[in-house]
Amino acid sequence: MTNNSPQDFAAQAAEAIRNLNHATQTAKGELTYPVEAYNVVALLALLTRRLPQAFEQLSEFLGMLAKTGKVTADYGMPDDHLGEARSALGSAAIVTETLTAFLERAHIELAPLGYDTDA
Repeated sequence: MTNNSPQDFAAQAAEAIRNLNHATQTAKGELTYPVEAYNVVALLALLTRRLPQAFEQLSEFLGMLAKTGKVTADYGMPDDHLGEARSALGSAAIVTETLTAFLERAHIELAPLGYDTDA
C-alpha cells in the first residue's frame, strides 16, 4: 500500500524523472517525432510551474518549526540552519520560475515542427 506522505511523493517524483532520463536517451529510440518532445517539454514546464508552491509551503513549515523552540542541531544554532534552509528554498523557487520560462520558450519553438515521413 502506498503512503501519501510528502516524502513519498517527492521520492515518486524523483523516480519518475530518473525514468524520464532513461526514456529520453537517444540510443533508446523512444522518441521519434517532434510532437513527442513538444509534449514532454510541456509536461516538464507544468512540473516546474508547480514546484515553487511546494518550496514556499516547506519554507512556511520550517518557519513554524522555528517558532516552537523545539528544533535541535548537531552543530550551530537551529534557527541559523532553519533560516538558511528557508532562504535556499526561496532561491529555488526563483530559479524554478526561470527554468519554467525557458521550458515554455522551448515548447513554443517546438510547436510549428512536424515530421516528413517522405524525406
